[in-house]
Amino acid sequence: MTNVTNPDTLTDISNLSPTVQDYLSLIYVMERDKQPVVGAHLAELLGVTPPTVANTLKRMTRDGLLTMTKSGTHLTEQGWQAARVVMRRHMLMEWLMRKTLPWSKLHGEAHQLEHAISAMTETALMEQLGNPQTCPHGNPLPGCEAAVAHLVPLTQVPAGKRVQIERIHELAEENALLLDFLERKNIVPGTQAQVLEVLPFNQTITLQVGEETVTLGNAAAQHIFVAL
Repeated sequence: MTNVTNPDTLTDISNLSPTVQDYLSLIYVMERDKQPVVGAHLAELLGVTPPTVANTLKRMTRDGLLTMTKSGTHLTEQGWQAARVVMRRHMLMEWLMRKTLPWSKLHGEAHQLEHAISAMTETALMEQLGNPQTCPHGNPLPGCEAAVAHLVPLTQVPAGKRVQIERIHELAEENALLLDFLERKNIVPGTQAQVLEVLPFNQTITLQVGEETVTLGNAAAQHIFVAL
């Protein structure tokens, strides 16, 4: 049964706008992965201007969700707990639609629906779905990071190795065209592949996936995590 005493489940995010929730989820991923929270990067991912990002971050700081100092932008404890709720509800919506929509469409559709989930629905979905540790793209639900700790980026795999695709990073999920390409080429969690060629000089990796040969640039391959 879902642990209803988890502090996250007691965090009320109903007063947070969908825009703020979107910011929280992206900043959560960056902080979780120990990446700096850069306004220009957020603007690119969200499809807005840098001044818009700056204004939103200031409001979030005013509301106690962030701290912005010379050392960088960071979630407060309040912001961290709220972000974990947003992420978990998003991933649960992806699982809910897994049998209805193509894999590559789950992220975009869940993004539209995640804001409407209540704490009661979140708890019920966790139980109904069997308390999943990852989303359909292989990313860990908050608190389940150990489930993917053994995976390595495809860019670190030498030629000749056989691997199993296990995870497509959250930041890659923001690229709908990339997800569509990966689905068409069957580069999805659970698929086995062999690294045929690694060419550092032009930043590409070539895979054998089933009967097909697929070449990826490192910009995409760095977001694909595999089990050796």
